[in-house]
Amino acid sequence: MSPQSSRSSVRLIAPAALILFAIALVAVVSGSGLVGGGEEPGNRPAAAPMTERTTAEPAPRPPRQKATYVVETGDTLGAIAAETDVPVETIQELNPELDPQTLVAGQELKLRE
Repeated sequence: MSPQSSRSSVRLIAPAALILFAIALVAVVSGSGLVGGGEEPGNRPAAAPMTERTTAEPAPRPPRQKATYVVETGDTLGAIAAETDVPVETIQELNPELDPQTLVAGQELKLRE
């Protein structure tokens, strides 16, 4: 094969290889589901079953409710109830000596028994 004919065949093969690469790239991207905003959510194919074993994480626990609340300047009984998710009536039952009109900063209120 002469150097001239070798060069001309490379000039033909290079663009063909580039076109094949572009077609393969488009096929991979469109098959991955990353592109294609026109699909309806109900028309998507079902996910393939997982072949890898995974460990299920336990459901997160709800945060434990604090047992007490320290009154801050400007607090009202209603605001404390809203912030702690404890009804005003429950706070009053747990703190019988409490006067809602005279809350003092630093005063500690029971929120649960």
